[in-house]
Amino acid sequence: MSGFSAKANELLVEIYRNVQILEQNELKKQRLNISINEMHMIELIAKGKTGMTVSEIAQQLKVTKPSVTVAVNKLVQKGYCEKQRLPGDGRAVQVMLTPEGKKLYSHIKIAFEHIAAGEKEIISDKDLKSGTVFVAASEVALRCHLLPVLKKFRTLYPDIRVKVSSSVTMQAIEEVKSGESELAIVTTPTVKSPSLEQIKIKDICEVPVCSDDFDALTKDRIPLKLLQNYSLISMNEQTKTYEFYAEYFSNHGVEFSPDIEAATADQILPMVKMGIGIGFVPREFLIGNDNVNEILINEELPRRSICLIKRRDQPLGVAARELERLILAK
Repeated sequence: MSGFSAKANELLVEIYRNVQILEQNELKKQRLNISINEMHMIELIAKGKTGMTVSEIAQQLKVTKPSVTVAVNKLVQKGYCEKQRLPGDGRAVQVMLTPEGKKLYSHIKIAFEHIAAGEKEIISDKDLKSGTVFVAASEVALRCHLLPVLKKFRTLYPDIRVKVSSSVTMQAIEEVKSGESELAIVTTPTVKSPSLEQIKIKDICEVPVCSDDFDALTKDRIPLKLLQNYSLISMNEQTKTYEFYAEYFSNHGVEFSPDIEAATADQILPMVKMGIGIGFVPREFLIGNDNVNEILINEELPRRSICLIKRRDQPLGVAARELERLILAK
């Protein structure tokens, strides 16, 4: 097989697989208690208006007559189809929809409209000339890794829309679980889930920082416990960041009791610059920021990781997969 043929075959297989997933999801959404094959058969019988014979159904669906007979019998048992003898030919059977089957078809018709729209989007996404990628990102992961990746992605694929929701780690993970976002870029610690795959991107180092108002803290190395004498700024108690620093301080025999709790990581640095207190931020945040100084402490600095989160049971679209490739590129 030539390189072109192999690539074409790979794309066709992927389109077929994605369409199948689309159909399965649509069945769940419409709450239809039938299989994909039964859905296609009901659609075909409905289009026949006056019904269809088993032979006609087999021919249209390109399957064997015995297979159609089994499927029709199941639909009859479910009350969606009925069989009637053809006038003048006692052996031929006409398959028709029952009133319940016609009602079901009204839902199937909606499902197929959604599927057709999805198929069109899947096929158009193959050349990365259209489509949308949904990404959830924590503030730290966004600034320390995702922003330059997004710039590169937009340069390569200007016709692909990117929707980024800024969230704390747990909210970003929930967005992936619910299907609102295809990818999440977050900082550890995270929550392990069998339905999610977590891929480490890189480590980041967070450092204690202060404004020029606390210049006495920047002259020499100091013990971590000395920070207890100053106002500490942290993320709120419900976040994984708070949990991370509570454990870090505890491991060094120091109580973690912040005086100010911020809603987002982006709020910490402005408060530090104003001299309100001391906070921990990634070292990258200090670049280009005046009136912010790193405090050198005796204890080893806490290290966190930036990770990519995605669902195990849901394959990424072509555009999302390309963005993932750029995010994970060394």
